[in-house]
Amino acid sequence: MRLRTILWVGSGDGLGCGTVADGVALDVAWARDVEDALELPVAAFDAVVLDASGAAQARADLLRLRESHAGIPVLVRIDPADRGEAGSLHAAGAGRVMLRASGEASESPALLAELDRLPRPAPPAAPAGRGLATLVGSSRALESLRRLAGHAARSSASILVTGETGTGKELLARAVHEESPRARSAFVALNCAAFPEALLESELFGHVKGAFTGADRERGGLFAAADRGTLFLDEVGETSAGFQAKLLRALQEGEVRPIGGTRARRVDVRVIAATNRDLEREIARGAFRQDLFYRLAVFPLRMPALRERVEDVIPLAGHLLVRHARRENATPCRLSREAEEVLQVHAWPGNVRELENELQRAAALVEPGATLRPEHFSERLGAARGALRQVTGTTGTLRDAMNRVEAWYIRRALHETGGRRTTTARRLGITREGLYKKMKRLQIT
Repeated sequence: MRLRTILWVGSGDGLGCGTVADGVALDVAWARDVEDALELPVAAFDAVVLDASGAAQARADLLRLRESHAGIPVLVRIDPADRGEAGSLHAAGAGRVMLRASGEASESPALLAELDRLPRPAPPAAPAGRGLATLVGSSRALESLRRLAGHAARSSASILVTGETGTGKELLARAVHEESPRARSAFVALNCAAFPEALLESELFGHVKGAFTGADRERGGLFAAADRGTLFLDEVGETSAGFQAKLLRALQEGEVRPIGGTRARRVDVRVIAATNRDLEREIARGAFRQDLFYRLAVFPLRMPALRERVEDVIPLAGHLLVRHARRENATPCRLSREAEEVLQVHAWPGNVRELENELQRAAALVEPGATLRPEHFSERLGAARGALRQVTGTTGTLRDAMNRVEAWYIRRALHETGGRRTTTARRLGITREGLYKKMKRLQIT
């Protein structure tokens, strides 16, 4: 069964909602006229049926649709008396032109056949080019990060990328590398938490033959592999004090000495480190070297949490659906309006990684190209669906509704942080004093 999502603009007397024929099922949304249609996310539909009164009106409405949504296929229904206008409607951008049947109770089978001949709209384009253009979104937080990262890319200074797990710190590091003069050389990434200290030192600095049991040949190490390029050290906050001292020396001297070796090798490497820890707090408790922190954080960049850039959730979800479909060699799924609302309300403690996993799971439950709805999401998003029902299912002013959402969001954050208000304020992106004022106003105890 193939599912097509249709936006019907006009009287809607020729098709029933939920129509099924010849292996095609239609999910139909209705708009009274083009003015109403343009208030909807037109690009989310597979096709538009334009049922205008008269060929002249149809042409005018078609031009307005094509002006703002050039990629959406449009089927135009006209009266048999206007059949001579079909050519001009095709020229204006109609994908199909269909004559209304006369004296028939339903045109569903014929309409389904015509709709099924319409091409699928092209999937949303992936971010163009390389570098910082691969960071999807247009929120103020992300735009600010792009500007800072652009400045950082032009220098050779070490960069420390901070941010919660799953925000995309490695993606940012790779984007900076691709924007930098070092882009033609290697980008080498290493997760420091994945190796014990002895193996981590060998991975980075290399070793000579016979340096330790199992060292049956010489190894150059990742510093050497990244010469003239960029070395990305993820989870640097998980390393030991002994390793931190050796890393500091390599950064200060610009040279590395393999384990068991007697001669150092000079390297020209730009280091980008990343951590989800508060390194200044780790310094205070003696778990991280202050001198290494200052050596790494010459140019600090913070990757914002997904909840801090809510306006990026839907564009990012569309990008991830397209990327997943390309990997599966399938047609990308789309999001219904209700699904978009759920995604925007959810707090995303796992950030972009959680969003990607959620979308992959939902896409696996439906046919390729289908429309994802709230019921396709996991139970983790149940609270978000409940919050939406609470808001949309009650009366009151817009301010009342927003207060209910804000109170729910703050209570959820307090629960997730064990009631720690300073941590909650940081997670919400506000000051502690601001949190206290909101809790007092919303009567949150």
